[in-house]
This record gives sequence, structure tokens and C-alpha cells, in this order.
Amino acid sequence: MSVTTRFAPSPTGYLHIGGARTALFSWLYARRHGGRFVLRIEDTDRERSTPESIQAILDGMQWLGLAYDEGPYYQTRRFDRYREVIGQMLDNGQAYHCYCTHEELEEMREQQRAQKLKPRYDGRCRQRREPREGVEPVIRFRNPQDGEVVIDDLIRGSIRISNSELDDLIIARSDGTPTYNFVVVVDDCDMGITHVIRGDDHINNTPRQINIMQALGHEPPRYAHVPMILGADGKRLSKRHGAVSVLQYREEGFLPQALLNYLVRLGWSHGDQEVFSREEMIEKFDLPAVQKSAASFDPEKLLWLNQQFLMNMPAAEVAEHLAWHCERMDLDTSNGPSLEQLIPIQAGRCRTLVEMVERSRYFYQEPEGYDEQAAGKNLTTETAPALAALKDRLAALDAWQGEAIHAAVKQVSEELELKMGKVAQPLRVAVTGGTVSPSIGDTLVLIGRQRSLARIDRALDYIQA
Repeated sequence: MSVTTRFAPSPTGYLHIGGARTALFSWLYARRHGGRFVLRIEDTDRERSTPESIQAILDGMQWLGLAYDEGPYYQTRRFDRYREVIGQMLDNGQAYHCYCTHEELEEMREQQRAQKLKPRYDGRCRQRREPREGVEPVIRFRNPQDGEVVIDDLIRGSIRISNSELDDLIIARSDGTPTYNFVVVVDDCDMGITHVIRGDDHINNTPRQINIMQALGHEPPRYAHVPMILGADGKRLSKRHGAVSVLQYREEGFLPQALLNYLVRLGWSHGDQEVFSREEMIEKFDLPAVQKSAASFDPEKLLWLNQQFLMNMPAAEVAEHLAWHCERMDLDTSNGPSLEQLIPIQAGRCRTLVEMVERSRYFYQEPEGYDEQAAGKNLTTETAPALAALKDRLAALDAWQGEAIHAAVKQVSEELELKMGKVAQPLRVAVTGGTVSPSIGDTLVLIGRQRSLARIDRALDYIQA
């Protein structure tokens, strides 16, 4: 059997962390088994579905690199197909018109509550043959009344639900629009979905969907219900925990590779391994290894992972993402080192791409001024002789290389009988405007000879002013 999985988001908001993890698990399972991955947009909620949300989902999937083999399919474009199937079910006696009013249904539920029974539709229209004047009927699925539904869940094991616990589900509203649990079944059947991987909040829907699918003569797919994600405080993940659009993580400077790595480890593990390439995730991911309990979201772990990828990914790949942030943050990098040169010396010092841009402006732009505290300590009449000597020594270098620059700084410090820090730090402030940068040699190499010397002159003028 060829594996076919699907990701079926509702476009009533952005693609969030929970949805992205579901998409990733579905994508990985299909890729591992050489199958197909289908994207389906479940947009039947016309009041809440928006074009902006659809685009956010598509953009999020593209940024994460979760390429789909089919789709996107849109449920609102398949209404004729749903009506066709509903007509067949009415003809076959698998569905029926229900003329109960809202008031009658509420009265029925109140009576059931009074008897301490679970509120559910009692099937009073199952045998009705005549229409009811003035009432537009809904259409209900004639759920089996005997037996049970057995879900062989790939994560949770066997789940059994008695059909007596299930009432006759509405599959079409009074205005004719089909309902979620019905259209999902038709779509999964038509698209040949073999494995449904989704959040455990869908467990209650699964037995109803299986019964409808079997009524239509289809073998149900295998199900895997993934546990929810909690915040570090043990509460359901919300915006304050990080449950934001995956595209916000892009804006905050995370690499998609790091976010995917973090998501795959939310509820799944492979020994003690923490960092996975995309190829390793495909090779090693499997559903039985997904834990049954909820996973906890840890922002610090995500930051740690992001830095691992910044340090270990090929610089050319990181540079593609960094360029997007430079443009977004108005940093013109056309006059200065290449981003590929910048990344190796900054990756170990920055946890996000945004941080890397902020800490690298002086490589491309003249510092607007000096950090007040740094200048007060390092750009003084006492440090001026060292800076002047450094300027002369650096200007005389044959090769503008890190080792030669470091040696020049060391020679000046020895000649002036100063500790290296008493020479290197004023130089750092002079050329960067602050006290934090990579090694002084690497820093000056990337700033360039002429710029470095000009900035030392500027610092000397500042001291003398």
C-alpha cells in the first residue's frame, strides 16, 4: 500500500506551532515511506476563513520547506461533490432529513440532563417520511446503533467507542452546506488518504468519521493522534508561550531548519540525539516513537538549537536567510564583507539572525557614535598614544590579515608596556563604536584597511575635541 498523508488546516488564522508540527509529522511519514503528501485547505467556515489566512498557511509551508505533492485542494470548490454523496446516502437510507427545531432539540437536551443522561440526539426523525411545513431540514447520518468502533491508533494503541455513545451526526445544515465531519470523510476517500496524523483534540471526531467512511464502502485510514503542546507552566500553549505564526519565528530570526528540528523533538525522540538534519529526520522518524503525553514548549531550547544551526550549517545557506533580514532591517550590505564571510565569526556570538544583523552593522555602516560608557573608559587622553601607535603600525602592514593585525596589537602593547586589553579594547571601540565584537583581528579584516584607519582617526579626533 502506497502511503498518502495530508495536512488539512482551517484558514481561520495563521499557521501556528501545533499545526506546523502536525504538518511536519505528516510530511516526514510520507517521505520516509516514499509516499505522497497532500495539502488540503478546509475553508468551509466561510465567516472565519480569510484569503490572508490561506496565504499565511501557504507562505509558512514554503518557508519551512514542507513541499506538498498534491494540492492545495479547497473544500469550498468541492461542494458539488459533497452534494452528490449526500444524495447517494439519502437514496440508500444511510442519511435522513431531520425537521426538529432548535427549541425542540434544546428541550430534549434539558430533559436528558435532568435524568443525568449525556445530551444527544435521540433519533426521533429516523423513521419520518413526510416533510414538515415551514421547517428547512438538516440532514443526519444514520449512525449504527449496535457494535463499536475500534481505532487502532498508531500512537495511542487500541481505542474502542460504543456506537450507542454516538448520535446521528448532522452532515448538512438547513441551508445545504455540508459539515466538517462529513466533508473530511469524502475528501479522505477521494484523495486516497492512508494515514491521518492530527492532534488528539480530534479523537472524538474519529469514530464518527470511520462510521461514515464505512457506510460509503471505504476502508478507513490508519489514525495517529498527536498529543497537544503545553507551555513550560503546564498550561495549554498560548501566544504568551510562543503559540504564534511560524512566520513570526522567521521575523524573529530563526532558521526554518532549526524550527523544524525543534518541532520534531516536541513529542518524538531518537535516543539522545538532539540535532537532526532534514535527511536524518526523514530516515529516523516513525509514529510509534511519538510519546502519548503532552510535550512542553521551551523557548530557550529553541534558541539553543537555532544557534547550533547558525554555527554548523553551510555559510552559504545561512547567508540566504540572513540576506532577507538585512533587507528587512534596512542594512545595505553592498559595501562591506560578504555575508558568507560574516557568518563564521558571528554565529557563535548570536542566537538569531536578527541579533546577527544588529551586531554587524558596523561592518557596513559608520557607527553613528560611541557607546557613552565605552567611550568614557576607552577613548581618553590616556589611550590616545596607544591608538596613534596602532594606526601607524596597522597602516604599515603588508597584508591585511587577522594574524598580522593581532601581532601589531601585541607589539604596541609590549612597547607601551600595557596589557593587551588596554590596547585592543580602545581599538575595538574606535572601529565598532562599542565594546563587543569578534576577535579584533577578524573584526578589522572584515571592516577593511581604509575604513579601519579612518575610524581610528575619527576616534583620535573625538579624544582631542
